Amino acid sequence: MEEKNQKTQENKMGVLPVNRLLLSMSVPIMISMLVSALYNIVDSVYLSRVSEDALNAVSLAFPVQNLMIAVATGTGVGINALLSKSLGEKNYERANRTASNGVFLAVCSFAVFALLGGLFSRLYFEVQTDVEAIVTGGTAYTTICTVFSCGLFIQIVFERLLQSTGKTLYSMFTQMLGAIINIILDPVLIFTCGMGVAGAAAATVTGQIIAAAVSVILNTKRNREITLTVRCFRPDRAIIRRIYSVGVPSIIMSAISSVMTFGLNQILIAFSTTATAVLGIYFKLQSFIFMPVFGLNNGMVPIIAYNLGAKKPDRMLKTIKLGSLYATLIMVLGFAAFQLIPGFLLSVLFQASAQMLEIGVTALRIISFSFLLAGFGIVCSTTFQALGHGMLGLITSLVRQLVGILPIAWLLSLTGRLEMVWWAFPLAELVSMALSTLFLIYAYKKEIKPLYPAQ
Repeated sequence: MEEKNQKTQENKMGVLPVNRLLLSMSVPIMISMLVSALYNIVDSVYLSRVSEDALNAVSLAFPVQNLMIAVATGTGVGINALLSKSLGEKNYERANRTASNGVFLAVCSFAVFALLGGLFSRLYFEVQTDVEAIVTGGTAYTTICTVFSCGLFIQIVFERLLQSTGKTLYSMFTQMLGAIINIILDPVLIFTCGMGVAGAAAATVTGQIIAAAVSVILNTKRNREITLTVRCFRPDRAIIRRIYSVGVPSIIMSAISSVMTFGLNQILIAFSTTATAVLGIYFKLQSFIFMPVFGLNNGMVPIIAYNLGAKKPDRMLKTIKLGSLYATLIMVLGFAAFQLIPGFLLSVLFQASAQMLEIGVTALRIISFSFLLAGFGIVCSTTFQALGHGMLGLITSLVRQLVGILPIAWLLSLTGRLEMVWWAFPLAELVSMALSTLFLIYAYKKEIKPLYPAQ
């Protein structure tokens, strides 16, 4: 009876002042993602002290890791949007079935990546380079990260269940727990145990598995707005279709990033292996800027989706405006850091050689111009997902990364000047921003404007 009364009360996403709600939802996720960014970079920081080949092995493995995260987070976005919308509509049965089917999809995703990673990791590296140290280290790293990826998929999906019901403090705790465990284990396994690249991978998956176990417990004990039952774990085509109608575009958007990174590695490796190491370092460093924005977005999705279900357009618009403002401010801070202290970041964190410093300082300064435009574009993609128009975000991402960055980078590489290749990032972001603006206007007219009373 008590649980029923709790469910009939209005969720905080429909009543709290929007700015306070957005910050309370987003800040815990932003903090946890910053810690996640820290543990993403820790692997590279330690491995740069092993050798440049070890650093390169992890850099070339990044597209595979990014693809796994893309599938997990994309599925989570679909779960988040449908579950929050169901709660806004007071449809608790559908909310429960969404949660249970989300867990089922996470297990299936893990099985696919474990199989592919176990069979094809070495082939993946042999296609890219013939440097044996990179192939051997990269194969070990990728095999461990894929075969033991159960923690990654379970952790992300169960964290999205917590976020969907507004319990972002719990998801912050689980993300931070996994990150801290990895940070502690990294030097022990890499140096003390002498495992090198394989030690970095082992530390990562151990943190993920422990965090996954804790996230399951928190959902079972603390998340009272949804109930996971054996009956609901049976695959439901209608629910899965609705999860993936939003989730698949998000997955593809993130997966495109893996394709883009793989393609850029092939363009850069023609100049030098140091250039590919610099690209890998850039992606590690930029996560400190982008992760807080993604945390902000994770807080926005359930708010927009809930108020779409509750038919409260003013709250949706205010969330979008505030999200755009905060995302842009974060990106401006990132731009300033990359412009002012690129040499410090490279030399102190990664013990950069003279050649890496020469390439890296130029790369970071040029690429960071794209930050000034990227915040708004990311918020637009999040808004499309929350409104059920994930395909608009997918098109934008396709244009930016495949139609934009890769072809532009290839054309600029024909000049024979490495520094020109980095300009592909800000140029592609310009095109993406224009397209995002047009799509946002369309989504507003389609989904938000009709919720206002007819004049």
